[in-house]
Amino acid sequence: MAEKTEDRGAPGAEFPGFDPKSVEAYLVKDPQALAVNLARALENLGQAASAWLGPREKGETSDSVVDPMVDAVKTLSQVAEYWISEPQRSFEAQTLLLSSYMEIWTRSLNQLAGKPVEPEPEPPRKDRRFTDDDWTKNPFFALLRQTYLVTCAWAEKLVTEARGLDDETRIKASFYLKQINAALSPSNFAFTNPEVYRQTVATSGANLVAGMKMLAEDILAGGGHLRVRHTDASRFAIGDNMALTPGKVIARNELCEILQYDPTTETVFKRPLLIVPPWINKYYILDLTPEKSFIKWCVDQGHTVFVISWVNPDSRHAAKDWEAYMREGIDFALETIETATSEREVNAIGYCVGGTLLAATLAYHAQTGNSRVASATFLTTQVDFTHAGDLKIFVDEEQIAALEKHMEATGYLAGAKMVTVFNMLRASELIWPYVVNNYLKGREPPPFDLLYWNADATRLAAANHAYYLRNCYLDNRLSRGEMTLAGRLISLKDITLPVYNLATREDHIAPANSVFLGSSLFGGLVDFVLSASGHIAGVINPPTRAKYRFWTGAGPEGSFEDWVAAAEETKGSWWPHWQSWIEAKSSERVPARAPGGTALGALGEAPGTYVLVRA
Repeated sequence: MAEKTEDRGAPGAEFPGFDPKSVEAYLVKDPQALAVNLARALENLGQAASAWLGPREKGETSDSVVDPMVDAVKTLSQVAEYWISEPQRSFEAQTLLLSSYMEIWTRSLNQLAGKPVEPEPEPPRKDRRFTDDDWTKNPFFALLRQTYLVTCAWAEKLVTEARGLDDETRIKASFYLKQINAALSPSNFAFTNPEVYRQTVATSGANLVAGMKMLAEDILAGGGHLRVRHTDASRFAIGDNMALTPGKVIARNELCEILQYDPTTETVFKRPLLIVPPWINKYYILDLTPEKSFIKWCVDQGHTVFVISWVNPDSRHAAKDWEAYMREGIDFALETIETATSEREVNAIGYCVGGTLLAATLAYHAQTGNSRVASATFLTTQVDFTHAGDLKIFVDEEQIAALEKHMEATGYLAGAKMVTVFNMLRASELIWPYVVNNYLKGREPPPFDLLYWNADATRLAAANHAYYLRNCYLDNRLSRGEMTLAGRLISLKDITLPVYNLATREDHIAPANSVFLGSSLFGGLVDFVLSASGHIAGVINPPTRAKYRFWTGAGPEGSFEDWVAAAEETKGSWWPHWQSWIEAKSSERVPARAPGGTALGALGEAPGTYVLVRA
């Protein structure tokens, strides 16, 4: 009996599958220091709360634009209604979840008892949230992880199997559920994340002190809204180590600056190149660093490159609408190019919404006999918004009306609002990993030029943004030939010039199948090309990196899936392929041109002044 009692009291005797030493890193060594630091962390959290409340009490900011939670509750309620409206259906759903919980519980008990358990099935993609060993080795954290993943899978199944939902409601429900699942992950909380828990014990809570201080700073920087820092912004400066391609500002109006870049070749293509970037972000994504710069690469190929740098609008630009962006943006640039080079014909590139505007402009030009653009390249551009992806979640009559009401008062939509929306589209990559790293671990994120650009937000002029949302996302008028521009009903079928249309395979803003569908709406020959990666990395992919791949094939006819199945794969960047396409259209060269030529003097050095204005 004595021997048995001694065995029962030995460490781990009751649970032979559990090593007591594995909890040593979770045992508080200095409770006094931990208590002091937790108090300091709470003090910093109070400062964060003050930074959030202060601007609201003073009327400097509000949350009255659109509350996604209202729409989320309304949408998910429709899913819940389906499952609870019929008792048998509700019982089956609950039984499925409870049986999954019982399997996890049985597995955990067997693990503690030292009994063999079958290995968990490998997930289709590695989940970066659960890479720490203790998510599988420690029974407590393993139980949390498995319970969370099973619950998420169960909830997703409820959405996919709910009947009677229209496509729009199902897409919304899936999106909102994905946001909720991402937010409730046990990896997002200090004492349910093994790595953060261990760090908190090891530093006696110093990580939480630093994290809450950072949280207060980020809310203060956002003017009462949380602006999650993705990089060390102090390491970057436009014109210093970003947007470095030499050039001049050769023209300027209220809406944009026109940049022309210095040539690097003795001869250049006779036909100049105009780049129309999106105004939702700043143009220097195309000129981040010399190694990644699409602009510099084009200059080095012998193009005379012109770029529109859009103004960062404020209340003075409230009435600048889609037509204004056409006339004072694209048309102004075309006139400037002709004055500077004496060339009437240009090759034009439109990126994202800049491409949508370019397409609408070309349709208008076709009706008015304007043939200045000889070829058009569209980069991740939608002209048909039937399959416009998760951004459509935020576009319905109710949400647009609320947005318009807000913009009527301010004259613009704050850049932080759009940053939040885009971050929500990739919350598992752009929100929660940084919440854990910054505010729980108390670590500064590393410097990353792309994420600095991503946070360098622009405001959106009220009239232009409302027109875009209603005519494109809500009513899809451009694709239907129902868009009215400058008093004319325009049609994409009138665009008969050569088109190079690039989509990216993992694009969450302009999905590849959406771009493919839009390709069939043009009236001329379209070369559809698919690049690997997403909306940014798939476009900004210099040949020197020997990274990713792209696909080419027949014309954009039939289904997107069939086109992909028959397409030819090429390793590396699509840039040289595009260059060959351009040269096949017009390869004539002339002596290199200085910015502005003899007709226009330089107004300043690139990257200009408009791009420097912070939102």
